[in-house]
Amino acid sequence: MPSTALDLLQSVFGYSSFRGQQQAVVEHVGEGGDALVLMPTGGGKSLCYQIPALLRQGTGIVVSPLIALMQDQVDALREAGVNAAFLNSSLNVDDQREVERQLLAGELNLLYVAPERLLTGRFLGLLERTEVALFAIDEAHCVSQWGHDFRPEYRELAILHQRFPQVPRIALTATADPRTRDEIVERLSLQQARQFVSSFDRPNIGYRVALRHNAKRQLTEFLEGHQGESGIVYCLSRKKVDDTAAWLAEMGIEALPYHAGLEATTRAKNQKRFLREDCVVMVATVAFGMGIDKPDVRFVAHLDLPRSIEGYYQETGRGGRDGLPAEAWMIYGLSDVVTMSQMIAQSESADDRKRVERQKLESLLAYAEATACRRQLLLGAFGETYPGPCGHCDNCIEPPKTWDATVPAQKALSAVYRSGQRFGSGHVIDILRGEETERVLSLDHHRLTTFGIGADMDEKQWRSVFRQLLAAGLLEADAEGYGTLRLTAASREVLKGGQPVRLREDARPERGSRRRRENKIAVGGSLGIEAYEQPLWDELRALRTRLAKQHGVPPYVVFHDATLLAMLRALPANEGEMGRVSGVGDAKLKRYGSDFLAVINAQN
Repeated sequence: MPSTALDLLQSVFGYSSFRGQQQAVVEHVGEGGDALVLMPTGGGKSLCYQIPALLRQGTGIVVSPLIALMQDQVDALREAGVNAAFLNSSLNVDDQREVERQLLAGELNLLYVAPERLLTGRFLGLLERTEVALFAIDEAHCVSQWGHDFRPEYRELAILHQRFPQVPRIALTATADPRTRDEIVERLSLQQARQFVSSFDRPNIGYRVALRHNAKRQLTEFLEGHQGESGIVYCLSRKKVDDTAAWLAEMGIEALPYHAGLEATTRAKNQKRFLREDCVVMVATVAFGMGIDKPDVRFVAHLDLPRSIEGYYQETGRGGRDGLPAEAWMIYGLSDVVTMSQMIAQSESADDRKRVERQKLESLLAYAEATACRRQLLLGAFGETYPGPCGHCDNCIEPPKTWDATVPAQKALSAVYRSGQRFGSGHVIDILRGEETERVLSLDHHRLTTFGIGADMDEKQWRSVFRQLLAAGLLEADAEGYGTLRLTAASREVLKGGQPVRLREDARPERGSRRRRENKIAVGGSLGIEAYEQPLWDELRALRTRLAKQHGVPPYVVFHDATLLAMLRALPANEGEMGRVSGVGDAKLKRYGSDFLAVINAQN
């Protein structure tokens, strides 16, 4: 590994060593190789292209989907002493021309640009007159038509390989199941790229899911454990966002709404406050989130079921980007399933896409109702086996009540088998319940031995059984998204009576909030700050806020919570010791070191 890369890591970014696969990626791209990097949020993806861009000759061109993300990244790089800029519609004409001049003059280490602008003939012409160090395609999952953040412009980025074949490309994402990964490779012409796939696990996030029975009371009890912290509350509808934000504000919580129905200026103002102030809670639809680089989000709450496991993973991943404890909390109801199903049915999407979306919804509901370790199930959706149980999710901390569902499971598996393993759960449930529907009769399925053997259970109960059998790996849906159910290798033992099946009881309410908070095992909102440390912690955060306002940047651009926590524990006495605190690079040490040392020394 070239010592210059390690030097840059320490002097610019303030870290003494690389994490995980960062070093291998930096080596590969720095030497001119193409790469596809799958790394969880908070795993340090940005360094994987920022350091190679600083090592190589020329300017690193970063394709980024959102203005807010560009602004945050550039602010952070400039604070670290890196010559970085962005080109987007927020700049006036003169400012845009100045950035273009700096690009052509070779004065920029990194330039962030939206895909729409990059693909214009004018900008491609600028690049042909520029020495380009590399192309970094961030949020690469936007290329996938099956994804929740699909952006058609991303599909045209293969032109970079055609126009600049000698320039290395690195595509990065934190959200890609096997289907999406394959599509990224195909659409971006990365067949020859080396793939770096890190674990999708976010060990600092604790996962909790419960049935919704009194949303306001449940949310109130949850937020009691996160007083004075930044967080996101996701709602399915705009009206629910507005109502929830207003209700929280009445309770004295600094809550702001965000959805596509608000005026653009209001959205921008609310987002800016969330990014630049501590202790703000953003209540939002999924229109808010992608590209939000705020590292100190201590919780992400869902008041409704998201649309897919991928969406849920990405949304919860906005918590704890700094590696400190965060909590992912979700409540859901059967009405969510009805609403989401109606949205899918009424959408203008093609039938094959609707089938995929229905399958993803079923998978997420199976995750919500499961009795197994949440982390194992979540990572399994991305093709990763977790050697759990994790001991930190709600199912591990407080195992749910279950019932002996061996016989119903056998009936369900038998009905899938007898009907030819060619149908979805709805049709199989009709067979089990003895429903003489037109389709059942036309296929002669009323003559099957399994017809009517499940009439003692209603449709809602059977749907829960099938969702949980899918989650447990005793059934599988076809990979192409048609919803057809098939038996798995594990099904045989259940049918033979060699393996009992226990499933979660429906409509299980949450237990008392006090017990939940006591059992969070350091994965909730608390950062583990002792009472005697609190005064200094408050002083450090207050100083950070003052300095951020002076420099016109969000507080976390000055220092992350993780860096402040390291200062709190190390109590550096001089600049030499401050420079060894993780996250304090040379530029920030020079700019802020004396101010923070003064606060620390005054407390001691």
